[in-house]
Amino acid sequence: MNRRRWVLGAVVPGLALVGIVALHHEASAKVSFDSAYTHEQTYNAALRYVRVDLGFKVTERDPQAAYVMFDYKSSESGDRVSAGSVEVVPTGGVVKVVVQLAQMPRYHEQVIADGLQKKLRAEYGEPPKKAPPPPTPPVDGGADGSPDGG
Repeated sequence: MNRRRWVLGAVVPGLALVGIVALHHEASAKVSFDSAYTHEQTYNAALRYVRVDLGFKVTERDPQAAYVMFDYKSSESGDRVSAGSVEVVPTGGVVKVVVQLAQMPRYHEQVIADGLQKKLRAEYGEPPKKAPPPPTPPVDGGADGSPDGG
């Protein structure tokens, strides 16, 4: 009997810790994608998508920092409201969009990210094609045409 109590005393706290880590991972999840549109187009579309298309209450926004915070409500969560955000971040020629919904499973964030991508395409058309890289100049062959010049 003592051994069984010892095993339960060791296993139950371990399982509780695993559950806490799993919940923390789910709550801190986020979805991101690279937008082929400009920083301004992406931010403006994100704001309109959250506020008009989805009808969520925008709690804070900053066009300079390019983020929108809102109250997220899902039919799955009843009356519960959780904090949500969309950030538009320029990173070296690419515009990265990050969607986060506190305390919601990742697929909720993915639905918002997918919807925003569809809105961008619907409002601005197909994304502009990236210019091909410039051709590499030919290697100078030197006076006699050989690559080593001589």
